[in-house]
Amino acid sequence: MGSIFNKSQMSKNFKLLPYGQTLLYCLVTVSFGLLLVMTMWSFIYGDIKGDGPLPRPAQQQQQRLADTSDMGLNRTQTLQIPEDLGFSTEEWGQIQRALHWGEPDRQITTATMSTSPEHSTFVIDDFKNSYYVGEELRATIVAKDCTGSPKRYGGDFFQAKVYSDALKASVFGEVLDHQNGTYSARFTLPWAGQALVAVRLVHSSEGVQVLRRHRDTDPDRLDYNGVFVGKDPQGAQVEETVVCNVKWEGVVLAGEGDCCCEYQDVRTGLTWQCREPQTLPCDALVHHSMAGWYKTHMTAIEQALMNGRFVNRSLKGDSRRIRVVASNATIGVRGSCKPGMPTPIPAGFYMNDVWTSFVCATRHFSVQDSTQCLRNKHIYIMGDSTSRQWFEHLLKAVPTLKRMNLHTEHHNGPHTAVDLQNNIDLHYRSHGLPRRSPKGPITAMHYISNEIHDMAGGPNTVFIFNVWAHFTHFRLSFFAHRVSQIRRAVLALLKRAPETKVIIKTANTGPKDIHRSDWLAMQLDQILREAFRNVNVYILDVWQMTACHYNVEELHPAPVILKNQIDILLSFICPT
Repeated sequence: MGSIFNKSQMSKNFKLLPYGQTLLYCLVTVSFGLLLVMTMWSFIYGDIKGDGPLPRPAQQQQQRLADTSDMGLNRTQTLQIPEDLGFSTEEWGQIQRALHWGEPDRQITTATMSTSPEHSTFVIDDFKNSYYVGEELRATIVAKDCTGSPKRYGGDFFQAKVYSDALKASVFGEVLDHQNGTYSARFTLPWAGQALVAVRLVHSSEGVQVLRRHRDTDPDRLDYNGVFVGKDPQGAQVEETVVCNVKWEGVVLAGEGDCCCEYQDVRTGLTWQCREPQTLPCDALVHHSMAGWYKTHMTAIEQALMNGRFVNRSLKGDSRRIRVVASNATIGVRGSCKPGMPTPIPAGFYMNDVWTSFVCATRHFSVQDSTQCLRNKHIYIMGDSTSRQWFEHLLKAVPTLKRMNLHTEHHNGPHTAVDLQNNIDLHYRSHGLPRRSPKGPITAMHYISNEIHDMAGGPNTVFIFNVWAHFTHFRLSFFAHRVSQIRRAVLALLKRAPETKVIIKTANTGPKDIHRSDWLAMQLDQILREAFRNVNVYILDVWQMTACHYNVEELHPAPVILKNQIDILLSFICPT
């Protein structure tokens, strides 16, 4: 085989002296050697979860989030749109832009490079002696690292609010990332009285990078059990438990043994897979459960960035009291609640633990009002355990609803309650796999989109759903596909029965760990909101309601928050 370079041709074209030729060959040889070494190093060590520095992000991520007109995309979020996903190119582009998040512009070699809640601070801009109700208040957040040096890049996850402990009042603030280590927090002042500003660092930009990396590289960190029941070849009754999980890119079934039993849903195209049991056939799968807790594969630096020193910590900043005086200003929209309404920031505020919405004219329901609202209604709720909270709270809101004992597993359902006198039937069912839950029949777990496809709908039908908490550790493409199937079913339902009310419950704030963090939930919530942006549904935003309340944020919100959520739900069902 001939050489890549033709010596005589090179000498002819470049008229090289023998010494020059020798030097050129040496340079070429060294260059190829270095390239080979770098390539092999990247191939062998590129994804090893060692104690080395965090990967250096791509340069295309360094766009200013304060100006999204020419926004770049994260390398870890540049998802290729599958042919059957159900989103147009324009819709998918909008989803990508909504997901964009800044990150460090340098290699993180030590946790001291992280944004420090002890050193970062905030100050109220152009502070005045008094403000009027409805006026806007601004504050500037300055991120600093553990040495007290100002940060020069963005990507920190801050949350801010204005609050009054004495009034049990609070309002969510919008935080704008300028991608240079500074952030603007904007608030609408909705009540008369005194107030304070609070800012907390939920995750540093370095911590967000950890969350993103593990979401994109460790989607199989949680296993599920499949329990097969039947008779072995000798006729004895046996029960065999194997590892199961979704069949999706990046998910590898743990354990040993033959692989795999696959269970594909014809309508959604989703496939659940389990390792083959030793003796029983694949059609003997009866039960599903979670197989232990999440597996953690963090490096030493990542563990430091995700510990309590850097996660969900309040900033020390401007403690001056804000004096707000009454005015005639009207905040938000006071029209009748209807589908397709946007969610503003703020979406409302608490005063004496009662939420006033800026989305539409909501009201607060007594037992009699709740019963009258749901009269002659068929209400279907599907989702996770936070949706099951709504089912249980509605039983208290309408005492004449009597729960039927269907002898089903508590977490997944299905559950049903009826009020024969007022002709009300209320239903709850868990969304389909994947699901962290105790052992229960796998046949009880239905995909939301299939339930919607099987629904007749109509003016007396209300369908409520949420989906997020069990998907935070999976790749975004998996969740996007799931949401697209639900949207397709909702569009078909509204086409055949346009008077059906479809209400989407958003994600709420809660856990801050690497597997279920608010930042992960927020990204899923962005996909859901963008997917239904132009669909004739109601979006019930509970994110702001949990983020700004004084109660400790938990996966399952406190009863005082639930009561306000149910009031908004009933206002959607029975608008004024």
